Amino acid sequence: MPGPAWVALTSLFGFVLRLKNLELAAVGGSDVHVKMLAAPINPSDINMIQGNYGLLPQLPAVGGNEGVGQVVAVGSNVTGVKPGDWVIPATAGLGTWRTEAVFSEEALIGVPSDIPLQSAATLGVNPCTAYRMLKDFEQLQPGDSVIQNASNSGVGQAVIQIAAALGLRTINVVRDRPDLQKLTDRLKNLGAEHVITEEELRTHEMKNVFKDMPQPRLALNCVGGKSSTELLRHLAPGGTMVTYGGMAKQPVIASVSQLIFKDLKLRGFWLSQWKKDHSPDQFKELILTLCDLIHRGQLAAPACSEVPLQDYQCALETSMQPFLSTKQILTM
Repeated sequence: MPGPAWVALTSLFGFVLRLKNLELAAVGGSDVHVKMLAAPINPSDINMIQGNYGLLPQLPAVGGNEGVGQVVAVGSNVTGVKPGDWVIPATAGLGTWRTEAVFSEEALIGVPSDIPLQSAATLGVNPCTAYRMLKDFEQLQPGDSVIQNASNSGVGQAVIQIAAALGLRTINVVRDRPDLQKLTDRLKNLGAEHVITEEELRTHEMKNVFKDMPQPRLALNCVGGKSSTELLRHLAPGGTMVTYGGMAKQPVIASVSQLIFKDLKLRGFWLSQWKKDHSPDQFKELILTLCDLIHRGQLAAPACSEVPLQDYQCALETSMQPFLSTKQILTM
């Protein structure tokens, strides 16, 4: 039955966020009533609120592109999920920062309810991005290496784990920070082979890294600027750098010699576009592949801090702090 739902509303131009009490829609034949359980705050969520993301909602809008909820009730035509099942968004822009909502069945994907809550809440964006980038741009074989920056990000942590599950070796670049050793230990526990700073990436000592491992044919760039230029410098001839973020807000600069004499390739990746180019069944297959890795203990959620929804302002402020190594997750 219709009832109130607490939601986080966003206004792009004034960067206004507030909690508002909305009426739930009635459950129609193809609808699913969902009680949200947890939803993370991702950089893309912040970009969307600021109005500088590739996908912008009509205002007013509910924030949050990712999360997990539990089915409360279903319409008479719903066949894919039932009350008690866990579901995640099938597409971006669903608006997950709320306590409950009524969605169409096609907007949801069922996931196993026996995986950890934090894993389910963070399943639909970062691990999917990591898996597709590792699979779609270079035909990597066990023993091959991958280099990436922003390695402590949600995608970076997923890349480390999925690469390890595929038998790939990773060189992981991070910014220098006071707790560098603690971060290094955590990333190595996830399966990272090398963890180096941006400054170390620019030194001649980097050649020692490649004494016992092949030069990477794949680089994953979430930063841009000088960091991406250094990734290119260490790519094997014919290799590919995939850019999926721009944290430095600086352009990717590739030298003419790298393009001509090393034949390096520059590509971009956006999960929302991948979904547009593939069927819902293919996305569901990807989700179930990742769930299988979770069940095997080969893929864990990034380091998270759970924050009650009513404290969303504190969680947003924390999520925009530099050197953050934990993802803020709103709990309902």
